[in-house]
Amino acid sequence: MLVEAAVIVLVALLLVFLVRAFAFEGFSIPSGSMEPTLGINDRIEVQKAFFSWHDIREGEIVVFSHPPLDHCPGPSDDDLVKRVIALPGQTIYSSGNSIYVNGRLLVEPYLPPKDPLWPPIASSQDPYRVPAGEFYVLGDNRSDSCDSRYWGPVKGSTIIGKVILLWWHDGRPDFHWF
Repeated sequence: MLVEAAVIVLVALLLVFLVRAFAFEGFSIPSGSMEPTLGINDRIEVQKAFFSWHDIREGEIVVFSHPPLDHCPGPSDDDLVKRVIALPGQTIYSSGNSIYVNGRLLVEPYLPPKDPLWPPIASSQDPYRVPAGEFYVLGDNRSDSCDSRYWGPVKGSTIIGKVILLWWHDGRPDFHWF
């Protein structure tokens, strides 16, 4: 009976490890850079299985490895969570607090009111073209986010997965699917 219990525990641990390594992984939000969408200490679930960075769409929230050019304050070994604003090959620029992707105004209902966009992204006369295989990402709380404005676009190969579920918000269970 003891051997049977040990085998069950080992199999359960192996399944948990495999699911975490290859299918889904939980992350905790360490900063306010994604507020109000994701707050400090919120818990999210990230899809890793059946995920390809080639399928990422504008507006999705992704988790990616820390960019090598990041010199912003904070831990440099943690993974980051940001929203995809522009896809490979697209052009992006800002005018005031508005962002334009391929010349069209980006509608961003998830932003907090009166969130200043500084520093600016580029100008309409000289928009930034996102390189092939890379993504331009920003935090939802632009005034408190170190993102592609500071360290450039992120390589698709560094994207771990996309956020599919917020399951802990403001210190309590709160299920929201993305």
